[in-house]
Amino acid sequence: MSCHQCEESIFIQKLGRCFRCMAQLSLLSVFCWPLWWWFYAEQPKTVESIALLFFCVAFSGLLLLHLVFWLFYRIRNRANTQHK
Repeated sequence: MSCHQCEESIFIQKLGRCFRCMAQLSLLSVFCWPLWWWFYAEQPKTVESIALLFFCVAFSGLLLLHLVFWLFYRIRNRANTQHK
């Protein structure tokens, strides 16, 4: 990832601002969840199933965190512009 936010910011400052990261996480989530459901939903205790499930939860969780911070920044910026 080589966008301006990713090269110069610390991790917490990237959340909600890096649209390239959010797009990648969206694609990974959309791809991995059906993959897990199709191949491993019937055998959830295998190593491959647990590993893929871990990655699915990680991708979706990080995407959710990005979206929460993005919404927070939008609300904060809207409140700041209304008070000026």
